[in-house]
This record gives sequence, structure tokens and C-alpha cells, in this order.
Amino acid sequence: MAKPDWEAIETAYRAGVMSLREIASHHGISEGAIRKRAKRDDWSRDLNARIQQKADDLVRKQEVRKTVRTKTELTERVLIEATAEVIASVRMEHRGDIRRARELTNTLFDELGAQCADVVALEQLGDIMFDPDDKGRDRLNETYQKVISLPSRVKSLKDLSDSLKTLIGLEREAWSIGTASEPEKTPLPGKNTDLTTDQAAELYKKMMS
Repeated sequence: MAKPDWEAIETAYRAGVMSLREIASHHGISEGAIRKRAKRDDWSRDLNARIQQKADDLVRKQEVRKTVRTKTELTERVLIEATAEVIASVRMEHRGDIRRARELTNTLFDELGAQCADVVALEQLGDIMFDPDDKGRDRLNETYQKVISLPSRVKSLKDLSDSLKTLIGLEREAWSIGTASEPEKTPLPGKNTDLTTDQAAELYKKMMS
């Protein structure tokens, strides 16, 4: 009779994926022999894998029970279909949220475009509203001038561009676009693919020209 492969048995024992009965059956020895050897050599058993596996199974079954309450037995087909319905529902909610966020970002782009279209009128409005205090300062007007200034508009453009870039990436992920292969990349000039302030300023100039 061949000697037990104690090295393989120890590996399986420490991994914690197989039960003692499964390990014993696989190697043709008794559970008691494994326990005795484990105690003698001070083997530690990692049960995290089995705990995680059991937790995942419980989560799936709980979600299924919410969808299929009349079923007394969860067959594999019902489990797959019901779990897929839960995932599909979540993904559809994500798609709707992303779409609304992108629409809002585009609306803000339109507002920024309207602001850039007639900067002179905004400056004239600031002059009309100018109401200095006894020290000759108008803090509210100073804030207004800062908001309509070129650096502020450039920063708004950069922030909106970053938001749109993120939302487009999330939308592609939610619709599983480009997941089968390496996603298409269009790097911007420079070492960093993020839009820099200088690049945003250049883009702003093109929009205004």
C-alpha cells in the first residue's frame, strides 16, 4: 500500500477549501489520521476561502428568495436566472444614473458656452452692479469678477472635461463596450493623459475662435 502524500495532504489542509472528509477520501486515509498528523506538526487551517464561498452562496440565495418566493427548491436554472435578473436590475439603474449625470454635465457645458459667448456683457453688468463701501471696496463685485474671469472659466472647462471623461468611461463599462479587448485610448499631448490647465486653456481658445 502506497504511503500517504503528506505534503499534498498538508497543503489541502492548510488551504481550508476541502473538508477533512474530502481530503481523507481523496488520499485514502482516515480523518483521524489527518487530525493526528496536523496536531503533531502544528498545522494551521485557513478557513477564509470556505467562509467566503459559503457567504457568497448565502448572498446569492437570499437575493433569489426575494425574486422567487413560491419556489420550495432552488434549482440551478432558477438560481442563474434570478441572480441574472438582480444583476441586470442593478446595471440598468447604473446606466440611468450615469446618463442623467452626463446630461447634467452637458447642460453645464452649455451654460459655460453661453457665458463665454458674451463676456463683455458680463463685465458691463459687473460695472453696473459696482457698489463700493466707505473704503472703496465691493467684495461681492470682486467675487463676481473672479467667477467670470478667464482663469475661472478655464478651470470650469477642465473640471467639466474631467467629469465627462469619467462619465464616458463609466458609461462604456456599464454597457460593456470595449471590455473584450484593450479599450481604445486617445492620449492627450504630454506625459499625462489627464487634461492639464494649459490644455484646457488651448481648448478654450479653439472654442472662442
